[in-house]
Amino acid sequence: MSENTPEVIRADIAVVVPAFNEAESLPELVDRIDTTITAMGRSWEVWVIDDGSSDGTFDVVKELASARPQVHGLSFGRNFGKSAALAAGFEAATAEIVITMDADLQDDPAEIPALVALIEDGGWDLVSGWKQDRKDSFVKNKTSKVFNWFTSRMCGLNLHDFNCGLKAYRREVTERVKIYGEMHRYVPALAHLDGFKVTEMPVKHFARKFGQTKYGMDRFVNGFMDLLTVYFLHAKQASPLHSFGRLGLAFLTTGGALSFYHLVYWMMGNALRPRPSLILGLVLIVVAFQFISLGLIAELVVAGRNPEQAFRVARRV
Repeated sequence: MSENTPEVIRADIAVVVPAFNEAESLPELVDRIDTTITAMGRSWEVWVIDDGSSDGTFDVVKELASARPQVHGLSFGRNFGKSAALAAGFEAATAEIVITMDADLQDDPAEIPALVALIEDGGWDLVSGWKQDRKDSFVKNKTSKVFNWFTSRMCGLNLHDFNCGLKAYRREVTERVKIYGEMHRYVPALAHLDGFKVTEMPVKHFARKFGQTKYGMDRFVNGFMDLLTVYFLHAKQASPLHSFGRLGLAFLTTGGALSFYHLVYWMMGNALRPRPSLILGLVLIVVAFQFISLGLIAELVVAGRNPEQAFRVARRV
C-alpha cells in the first residue's frame, strides 16, 4: 500500500438491512442497533439496502446517515428482491462479522451480542435465528414448516428456521456464498454445502408495527423452485451437468432397453407395429438427450452468473 493510499477502517460488526417500503420502521431500528452494539463496546456500521421502495425509504436512510456516520445506504432503481439486496449488502460491508436482519422490527437487535458470541467464542461460521412464538400469519407459519422440513432433508442440515432474517456470519461466508433469485431462504444450506459450520439460536419474534407483509403465494412457488436449484447445483458437490446427466443416463438406459427389445423382436421376423412400450422407449431417449442438453446449458449459465450486478448500479450514501 502506498503512503498516499488511505487505510480502510473496518468496523467490528456490520448490520445489513434489506428494506422495501419500510420508511416508518428504520429510525427505531437504527436507534436500537446503535444502543445494543455501543453497549458491547464495539465499532459498527449499518448498511440499509433500499430495494426499490416507493414510500421514501431512501430519504429516511439519507437523514439517518447524516446524523450517524455509521449508517450507510444503497438504493436500487427498482425492486430486485431480497437476495439481490443481501448480496449488495455483503459486498459493501467491511466488518469481519456481518449481521442480517429485516427492517420491519420483527427482529430484535438485542439478540446481536448472543449471535456474535456464538461466532467468536463458539467457533461457528454462520448462526441462524430460530423464531420462537412466531407472530406471522397461519399460512406463512405452515408453509415455512414445509420449506424447513424439505430443506433439512435435501441438504443434510437440520435447522428449524432457514428463512429467519436474523443471522450472523463470518466475513468468509458472505464472500463465498453467492445468492440470487429467492436463494436468501437457503443461505444456511448453501454455507453448509460449501463446508462452513452452521448452527441456530432461538430468538424472539415480534408482530409488525408498521406497513404490511411482503409475503405472497408467488414466493411459495419461487421458494420451491430455488430449493430444487440448491439441490441440483450444490447437493453432493455435483455440477448441473452431473445432476441432469445422471437423470438423462437413467432415461437413456430405460429407453434404450425398451428399444433394443423391440429391435430384437423385429429381427426375429415379427412385425413391428406401434406399441405403447415402443413409443415409450423412443420418448425416453428423446427426454434423455434433453436432460443432458439442459445440464450443459445450466453449466454455461452458472459459469457466467454475476449476482453482484445490482450492487454495481446502486446509488450510495
